[in-house]
Amino acid sequence: MLPPSGDQFEIAAGGYRAVVTESGAALRLLTYGGRALVDGFDESETSSGGRGQLLVPWPNRVRDGRYSFGGADHQLALTEPKRNNASHGLARWAAWTVQEHTAHSVALSYRLMAQTGYPWTLDLSVVYDLSADGLTVTQTATNTSDVPAPYASGAHPYLAVGPGPVDTLELTMPAATRLLSDPERLLPTGREAVDGTPYDFRVARPLRSVALNDSFTDLARDDRGVATTVLRDPATGLGVVLWVDEHHPWLLLYTADDVARTARRSIAVEPMTAPPDAFRSGEDLVVLGPAGSLDDELSATWGIRAVD
Repeated sequence: MLPPSGDQFEIAAGGYRAVVTESGAALRLLTYGGRALVDGFDESETSSGGRGQLLVPWPNRVRDGRYSFGGADHQLALTEPKRNNASHGLARWAAWTVQEHTAHSVALSYRLMAQTGYPWTLDLSVVYDLSADGLTVTQTATNTSDVPAPYASGAHPYLAVGPGPVDTLELTMPAATRLLSDPERLLPTGREAVDGTPYDFRVARPLRSVALNDSFTDLARDDRGVATTVLRDPATGLGVVLWVDEHHPWLLLYTADDVARTARRSIAVEPMTAPPDAFRSGEDLVVLGPAGSLDDELSATWGIRAVD
């Protein structure tokens, strides 16, 4: 029998082990020395709460599923009906095709066909690669249409340090600005500096009771353009790092307080190339050029490694 998430692609290197699924090219499992670095899902389950999924051609939400682009109005299916939003893109439940599978890496692809609400065809690919430096994930989209296409990408790993809850863990997250959201629909309403608020994690401090379902930007970066988030247990020194490249100006952090079964067990740290509702606002939205043009493709990279 086939697992609910389809074929399973295992890779290992440098003490790390990962499993990627055919369904959505999702990261189902990632360990280091047998210690879980992500709160994924079992082989007998489907992904819940977006666990490990790739979010393309947009992450997060589009208000009412409606947007305008290139002089035309578009209506996406409302995949989050209780909030009347189109949520997390069009590829997270699709069957991705393995292109190459070695001992330490796996590459998968999916052709997103033009459809109602998104009338562009994109060739999507992802490479998961393990080394002694941890997991590196590269997500690429290529526009195969003859006109420009709107695009943004994201991913939905939940970082784990032990079984939870996360309250006693120290979080370091280098963002100076938080996006304010409507609590009912989780859509942007404004923004504020994190200075003097419970959301300032630019210096490591315990998460305590802070509930997160928030997007952050203005990320401090090193001289390579990399921004790094760290979740660490101060009692043991063990932890996990998620880093993003310069194509990811946004992170969304989520402690799942609204999901009783998994509340505060782990924390989602979601790399995003654009904020929620970017198809409507246009903020940080990537416009992929027509097929064959110099700007018809975008590759964005992020990764996870252990702290021990």
